[in-house]
Amino acid sequence: MHSATTLTESSRPTVADFHRVNRGGGLFSESISQWLGAVFALVAQRLGLRPTALTIMNLVLGLAASVTVVALADRVAAGSVPAWVVGLVALVGWQVAYALDCADGQLARVTGQGSAAGARVDVLCDVAAQIALVTALGTVAVAQRPSTPVWLVAAFAGTWMVNLVTSVMQAGPNAASMVTSTSLPVRLAKLVRDYGAVIFVAGLVLTFVPTLTFWVVAAFTVVNGGFLLASIAFSARASLR
Repeated sequence: MHSATTLTESSRPTVADFHRVNRGGGLFSESISQWLGAVFALVAQRLGLRPTALTIMNLVLGLAASVTVVALADRVAAGSVPAWVVGLVALVGWQVAYALDCADGQLARVTGQGSAAGARVDVLCDVAAQIALVTALGTVAVAQRPSTPVWLVAAFAGTWMVNLVTSVMQAGPNAASMVTSTSLPVRLAKLVRDYGAVIFVAGLVLTFVPTLTFWVVAAFTVVNGGFLLASIAFSARASLR
């Protein structure tokens, strides 16, 4: 990795340099999203952009994709707008936005432009983008299945943020993991909490079978709710030792 003071025409960082400092995220994220983020970070570095510029791009693109889904949910359910058009906007928009989210941290670490303020902007933009994404999925679920319980949508929205909260907690000095194994079977099982994989599946559902969005909402409510309870038990047990 090159520091900010050693970046010269003859020693510019490569895509591999940016990817090397990624913060993981899971098998899908590390194999696809973080590599795409490394490409974005490289382009941004060559253009002289700061990490926060990528953070704002992530927010704008993520919001635009989610707002499009919300605005057209009823028309897709009625059949007046092709589901694949809106689904493709979500699938591509969310994935590119997430790659930009990966890129801002890579750019900051490689070029030495990280700051406490930049980290706060990053987290706040992540919260905003994920609120919009959850709103989009909840709206489609209700549009496709009007009998969807209000409590389920509320529980889905609340438990979805467990991923973001635990990710922030993992960055601190007291971070700990319930499952430390890095074996392939374990990493495959963890795909249910890999943000890149989750939004990929959500985008595919919206594109090809939006009627199943209700079950996506239900499934991730159970997964994230279960993880929250397990995390509480794990942390409580550790605190009592």
